[in-house]
Amino acid sequence: MIIAAWIIFIFTAIQFGVVLLNAIFRQPLPPCPKDFNPLVSILIPARNEDQNIGRLLTDIQQQEWQNFEVLVFNDQSTDKTADIVESYTETDQRFQLFNSDGLPNGWLGKNYGCYQLAQKAEGNYLLFLDADVRISGTIIAGTVAKVQQHKLGLLSIFPKQIMRTWGEYLTVPIMNFILLSLLPLVFVRLLPFSSMAAANGQFMLFDAKTYRDKQPHQTFRDNKVEDISIAQSFKEDKIRIACLAGNPSISCRMYNSFNEAVNGFTKNVIMFFGDSGLLAVLFWLITMLGFIPVLVALPKAVVLAYFLMLLTIRVLISAISHQNPLKNLLLAIPQQVVLGIFIIKAFLNKSQKAYQWKGRTIS
Repeated sequence: MIIAAWIIFIFTAIQFGVVLLNAIFRQPLPPCPKDFNPLVSILIPARNEDQNIGRLLTDIQQQEWQNFEVLVFNDQSTDKTADIVESYTETDQRFQLFNSDGLPNGWLGKNYGCYQLAQKAEGNYLLFLDADVRISGTIIAGTVAKVQQHKLGLLSIFPKQIMRTWGEYLTVPIMNFILLSLLPLVFVRLLPFSSMAAANGQFMLFDAKTYRDKQPHQTFRDNKVEDISIAQSFKEDKIRIACLAGNPSISCRMYNSFNEAVNGFTKNVIMFFGDSGLLAVLFWLITMLGFIPVLVALPKAVVLAYFLMLLTIRVLISAISHQNPLKNLLLAIPQQVVLGIFIIKAFLNKSQKAYQWKGRTIS
């Protein structure tokens, strides 16, 4: 019991150190040189996004960066997505709409949409955005400058997450808790190891030459977590990448309900642990039940330090992520229970070899 308690304490101390690094090294975006104005291709795969797509297209028009083209891939939407995009193409020649002829065998819908858009893009940089993302400020200029400054092949951002229901508060913060307590994001750029790789498909900015050389969406055409796999493969090929979190100029409401969030996170939760189900389960056991052996076996001063670290971890992650720290503290235990649900459901889906997403069965 004592050995297990000390292992849990040390693991928590490591988490605390990782969170501190993420809090200290925020990786701000640099100003873009005035004489640097390459064409940016903004590529948006969209399937039944009539509630979101118009807001994003307006956001893009209002960006300080104006040397862009916007290509939208309508993935067999049954709502008004295409009509909304067409209204922009009629008034702004920088906008184009492409309609899917159907999903070929061996492809997932988003991966195919991204690949098709990239083949039509003419920019020096390729920015893939999910249709439910919102952008503001100088996010395009800043990220293009960051890629140019560090000679990156890929820059990805985890957006600030918008949450409006208790179902979202119970689920969405879990992603940032895992990410920011296990991976110092600055190491993604500084260290060459593929284990230090992370990316988020909601915002992925590629150097166009690198993308065209590697064709990552074609390579990972049937991969449910193509963003992480692309980041890992770039690292393995010695291509420099970076991953940021907490920039207030990009936000997203990923899910609208508890069930939707569970279905969404289930498909990628294991990948946060190097695609190891065992590590996922161990992480859950330590963060959910680890306090028990610590309370029973360790001195009071160590127990106090342990709980202070747990508290600080939650508060700092909330601050980095622009989330409500009080809600995350109050919901810490329920969120851990939900993480267990994610992991169990991920195992069930793997055994069934299929899950539902946006009206399609994905195997």
